[in-house]
Amino acid sequence: MAFSILVVDDSKAARFVLKKELLSIIAEKEVVFTEGASGKEALAMCLGNKYDLIFLDLTMPDMTGYDVLETLQRQGVRTNTIVVSADIQPGVEEKVKTYGAIGYCKKPFSRQALVTLLKDNNLL
Repeated sequence: MAFSILVVDDSKAARFVLKKELLSIIAEKEVVFTEGASGKEALAMCLGNKYDLIFLDLTMPDMTGYDVLETLQRQGVRTNTIVVSADIQPGVEEKVKTYGAIGYCKKPFSRQALVTLLKDNNLL
């Protein structure tokens, strides 16, 4: 069975780079990617589908990643979500985890940071 990953970022380039890196890291599994370009898309996709892993940006124009996480939590939707964001303000990592994210990775991300997050959460 394929490993399903949802990548949500308003930047097409950011989605491309993340998918490319993940394909090289998760090389031993068949991976199926779905992409979203906004928080509202992410929410609709998560409410209608089940993903093994979600990568979610925080800063998007229509609905923030925080809003997506909070809504999913209120709806009782459990996800393995890793937030990937350029937001490096103090407390961001703790805040996304209170909303149910399993990890946080700063942009620009490093391959090692992704590998560590995936291993720490038994996703590799």
